[in-house]
Amino acid sequence: MAVITDSFIPPRDRVARARALHGLLAAALLVACALSLQIGATDVRLTTLLAKLAQGQDLSQMERVVLFDIRLPRLAMGALVGAALAVSGAVMQGLFRNPLADPGIVGVGAGAGLGAILAIVLGGLLPLSLAGLVGPYLVPIAAFLGGWGGTLLLYKVATRHGRTSVATMLLAGIALAALAGALSGVMVYIADDNQLRDLTFWGLGSLAGASWAKVLAAGPLVMLALAASLTLGRGLNGLALGEATAAHIGIDVQRMKSIAILTVAGATGAAVAVAGGIGFIGIVVPHLLRLASGPDHRTLLPNAALLGATLLILADVIARVVIAPAELPIGIVTAVLGAPVFLWILLKRRGMVDL
Repeated sequence: MAVITDSFIPPRDRVARARALHGLLAAALLVACALSLQIGATDVRLTTLLAKLAQGQDLSQMERVVLFDIRLPRLAMGALVGAALAVSGAVMQGLFRNPLADPGIVGVGAGAGLGAILAIVLGGLLPLSLAGLVGPYLVPIAAFLGGWGGTLLLYKVATRHGRTSVATMLLAGIALAALAGALSGVMVYIADDNQLRDLTFWGLGSLAGASWAKVLAAGPLVMLALAASLTLGRGLNGLALGEATAAHIGIDVQRMKSIAILTVAGATGAAVAVAGGIGFIGIVVPHLLRLASGPDHRTLLPNAALLGATLLILADVIARVVIAPAELPIGIVTAVLGAPVFLWILLKRRGMVDL
């Protein structure tokens, strides 16, 4: 597997550049948040609401519902999901030392997708008492449990005598994805028309179902995973030199692998559970940041959280306005925007190598 390098980055003060970039990304996130609160299907504008509050006027019932019950939880969930996917992608690329790695490698995507599909197709077979208890949270719960289950299964397969083989995990992840795809195909085959519509919508990803309940359910796990990821910077930097070298400079490689895998499973599992399948954030964001400020994971990981949150919030704004009053699934927007950027990055890297 290719080791991620920064040979194409001009030799400058990367620490200063990363700090400056951190400030720019924080400002960009604030702008994206303002746009998300300003733009929507209803004619309720953030500027109007702020002007009313500044003048001491009370907001109408509709304005309160739109701002506090629709746009704010949607904004919060978009920021959490975007940060979770971007940081997970950066951690996976550092762990596998491969710029094409993404969170799906550790089985989160395959397991979560299978869990959601099982819940959508077979959810009607649950006892009424249990169905009434979980209600609309059946699919997110099933997706999260499926994602964690897939990750733990891969981790167990790849770990022998207390050591986790990254190569074995990669190959086992391919096998797990194939098996999950086959089982998902069976479920799709027996699903009715309404279930097929739900499957399609969930698979493309959306923030339309955002609520404070979902934010409170996914938020603590995502925040805990993001906090844990910030401790991995030095270890991932050392791992870029090889496992043996990393161990010689004092890095507990096995412990770092375990924390990285569980961190990605928690963050991505929670994100996929509440927002469905959203692609390209985990691959594109780390690439863009390496081009801008280098591969130092101590600055790359926090910057990935900021840029991932910003991009997903902006993608959600586009999804809401491009065919208003209807909205596109956000996964379509991230794919349309992310695929050309990813191709441009690959061509740029190839051109630099040729030179």
